Amino acid sequence: MASTKGKKRVVFAVEAEPQSEVAVAGSFTDWEPVPLTIRDAKFQKMVYLPKGRYEYKFLINGRWSIDPACAVWAPNEFGTLNSVVEV
Repeated sequence: MASTKGKKRVVFAVEAEPQSEVAVAGSFTDWEPVPLTIRDAKFQKMVYLPKGRYEYKFLINGRWSIDPACAVWAPNEFGTLNSVVEV
């Protein structure tokens, strides 16, 4: 198991229909989608990240989506936006 020393716990969460396939992908996953699980009526994934700035998006039923709860975005190479989290 990877060490969490010097890292901060970050929870990525988004609402979607219970039968949905939901993942998060970002600079911290090399943009490979990581599945989220349902918890407290939301899809969630907890990760530990070192200090830094990370861009990410949710993948909900095959469609990319910014995080509606995130107020910071950055343009990407596809002409859309990525959500941004600072750790």
